Amino acid sequence: MTSPEPTFDKQPHAERDPTDRKDTDVERLPAKETWTVLYRHFRPHRGIVALGALFTLIGAAAGLAQPVAIEQLVTRLSDDESIASILILLSGLLVIGTAVDSLGSYILERTAQSVVLDARRSLIGRLLRLKVTEIERVQPGDLMSRVTSDTTLLQAVTTQAVVSGFSGALTVAATIVMMALMDAVLLGVTLGVIVLIGAATALVMPKISKATQRAQEAVGMISTALERAFGAFRTLKASGAEQREVAKVEEAAREAWRHGVKSAKWQAVAWSSMGFAIQVSFLGVLGVGGARVASGAISVATLVAFLMLLFYLIDPVSRLIEAVTQYQVGAAAVARIVQAERMETEDLTIPAPSADLPPAEHRPASVLFEEVTFRYRPDLPYVHHGVSFAVPGPGMTAFVGPSGAGKTTVFGLVERFYEATGGRVLVDGKDVREWPLAELRATIGYVEQDAPVLAGTLRENLLFAAPDATEDDIHDVLVRGRLDALVEKLPDGLDTVVGHRGSKLSGGERQRVAIARALLRKPRLLLLDEATSQLDAVNELALRDVVAEVSRDVTVLVVAHRLSTVTLADRIVVMDAGRVRAVGTHDELVRSDPLYGELAATQFLASSS
Repeated sequence: MTSPEPTFDKQPHAERDPTDRKDTDVERLPAKETWTVLYRHFRPHRGIVALGALFTLIGAAAGLAQPVAIEQLVTRLSDDESIASILILLSGLLVIGTAVDSLGSYILERTAQSVVLDARRSLIGRLLRLKVTEIERVQPGDLMSRVTSDTTLLQAVTTQAVVSGFSGALTVAATIVMMALMDAVLLGVTLGVIVLIGAATALVMPKISKATQRAQEAVGMISTALERAFGAFRTLKASGAEQREVAKVEEAAREAWRHGVKSAKWQAVAWSSMGFAIQVSFLGVLGVGGARVASGAISVATLVAFLMLLFYLIDPVSRLIEAVTQYQVGAAAVARIVQAERMETEDLTIPAPSADLPPAEHRPASVLFEEVTFRYRPDLPYVHHGVSFAVPGPGMTAFVGPSGAGKTTVFGLVERFYEATGGRVLVDGKDVREWPLAELRATIGYVEQDAPVLAGTLRENLLFAAPDATEDDIHDVLVRGRLDALVEKLPDGLDTVVGHRGSKLSGGERQRVAIARALLRKPRLLLLDEATSQLDAVNELALRDVVAEVSRDVTVLVVAHRLSTVTLADRIVVMDAGRVRAVGTHDELVRSDPLYGELAATQFLASSS
């Protein structure tokens, strides 16, 4: 008796709760690696960023000049001199400083948007080239959140953490130099308070990073839970599962809220600590400075100018605090982006045709399995145990056997969705691992068991695999796929929107669209995984004839559960428990193989009737 393995034949892991973080936990990157990644995103824009930083520094310099001008203003007032020129200078510094600083801020924010755009383009390009095994390991909703929310945090860290931090540090340094020139004693009071409280503030920064990372992971869980619910929306409603799914999404939302509040709490501690430090410094300078004015060590004008510098110090110090805070926030996002970038992708480049070789003729492809073994992961049992068969092509080859026998996995190995653990899979006599992947798949038309239809128009779905197809090609596959009558009834014909996952089409219509889409590709090898399972008898008979016609010029491999399809096959491969137990025609196998005879007498006949 064979052991069923349905979860291995179609999906290599059991269904998990979308809030399970096991596959999405991300380790924080070392600081050096984080800065390396940030610089990689930052580098293409370094010229314009330098310009923005220059404008910001000019604005800061204009601001720093104001306390010096005020010192002169107070001195002139004490000496009863005219202050008109000083007032004009102050007004000019204010206007110029504000305008230049605003321009610098705009340039930096615009550049930050460009950094996010580049990061999203790069990440999207990688995610859509991920290996199937990677997509099955990580929840799609979590990957989507890395493109959306994590890249948004990258924007903050590239402006606040890098540029604002740099310009803020320079401004603080310049301010401290000016303070030192005015009075070293007052500078000592200021720095003593700021360093003491700043050291305490630094202790909360790792807490901000950890809380933010957990919050971002929870946002990913929200996306995962919603994607799962919308992906089976009718089943959700028919099962009365709305409240249960709402509870799961709400739990993820609460998790994001909890960690978001924790991050906000520590950020508030950091901000208020530095604000407190500035205020205490202000009081300390006022007290000590007043005593020094009374002793004649400094003038009132110097004290006023020093207090103005201290007041001015609030902005660059705030920028530094914001930079450190945003770095902690952004470092968590960077770690999640880097994890996505490190996932294995497929090389889909198409090699340039050699001038010495003629273009490949459109001939039927051959398929050969040589002692193929396969399992989805090292911790899972084998799905294939030495599978061997040959399909010379053209013609139709049907794969039959109990559920979990490994039939669908054959197609996954031919398409190189998965790599064989042992043995070889050959197409046209060449190991599929030696084929350029794009070239291999260009020869194959593939119809999955659930016949997915994408959101968009019917035309977009048909052209999905063959964007250069002509109107005549489209009309031909519509007729062959028995879709022409459907198109005539649709309000906008081929340009009718079919809804999310083809929700406005019936199951049989979705299967016909998927078959037509595969035929429009004009493949040399056609893979049909129970492609007629949802069709009524009339359309199933019509498409069976289409497949039979196609198989005269194309190699067709079909996983079949209907006797009407199996009996048309030129050869039948009987699989059981990950092995090929027999190959032959229907009549030969009925006489020679007990399992096939049992399937033909029960499963095939029952489904056929």
